[in-house]
Amino acid sequence: MNTAAKLGSYALGLAVVFGGALGVGKVVGPTSASPVVAPPEAHAALPGHSQPEAHAGDGRPEQQHQQSEQQTSHTPGGLQVSQDGYTLNPITSITTGVPTDFKFTVIGPDGKPVTGYQVEHDKKLHFIVASRDLTSFQHLHPEMAADGTWSVKLTVPKAGAYRAFADFAPTGGEKLTLGADLQAAGDYRPEPLPHVSRTAAVDDYTVNLAGDLVPGRSSKLTLTVSKDGEPVTDLEPYLGAYGHLVALRAGDLAYLHVHPEESEKSGPEITFYAEAPSRGDYRLFLDFKHEGKVRTASFTATATLSDGHAPSATHDHSH
Repeated sequence: MNTAAKLGSYALGLAVVFGGALGVGKVVGPTSASPVVAPPEAHAALPGHSQPEAHAGDGRPEQQHQQSEQQTSHTPGGLQVSQDGYTLNPITSITTGVPTDFKFTVIGPDGKPVTGYQVEHDKKLHFIVASRDLTSFQHLHPEMAADGTWSVKLTVPKAGAYRAFADFAPTGGEKLTLGADLQAAGDYRPEPLPHVSRTAAVDDYTVNLAGDLVPGRSSKLTLTVSKDGEPVTDLEPYLGAYGHLVALRAGDLAYLHVHPEESEKSGPEITFYAEAPSRGDYRLFLDFKHEGKVRTASFTATATLSDGHAPSATHDHSH
């Protein structure tokens, strides 16, 4: 299958939600711990209902069951270490500046490591590690052993708090993004979020962002890649597309992993459609491949109301 045909498999005008569905009552604040989700049995019956209630198949009242499902569906990806019976289980710790053979498993509903995964975007599992201050980002591709243990070489550049994300779909199951906190010992000095700008530079490349994030509606974002001032028209496929975008919401690191709209052109433009659920800052990490190497352009975008104060991207030197 040629590249154009392969890229055509992605839906035209793919719409995505940064950090979760609309209708969430509040944005989760910055924290170094994973949000705690109460188990089903911890939910009390709603007050004021004296009449007998219908029960779902799991024994809970039907209304309570529906509310639990809604809560799960509205929870942004990456904020939970466990969801739908699956748990991200880091096995090894990390050390600042030292390569670590990092290992982890995904524990399934049966209590055993998952070994069956659906292939999505050329991989069974996508593994992301970002610092809590969003100045460090790595998109890694671990290898799985027969027993379900994943391994990858991981080096973190500085001490402090990190968030690891496993993006996958178990065989026969729905797509999930689970997150777990990692700590690198040492003198932790968090950096401020980079300033807003529409240009990002990495190596000899410049990436420009056109389009605005507006809360509550779909927004078109077009990223244009150039090298030494000339448009790049021969981008190479990376994970089944000409560009790969990860978005993390500043503060809680809510996660969304997206791909561009269908295109037969290998640059210089890569287009995404995004819907921000709230005002605030987001970090965008664009992976693109050219001349055999994958590079990451990093942006900070601020979602604002359409009052003329448009968001854009930060000028950031990524490696």
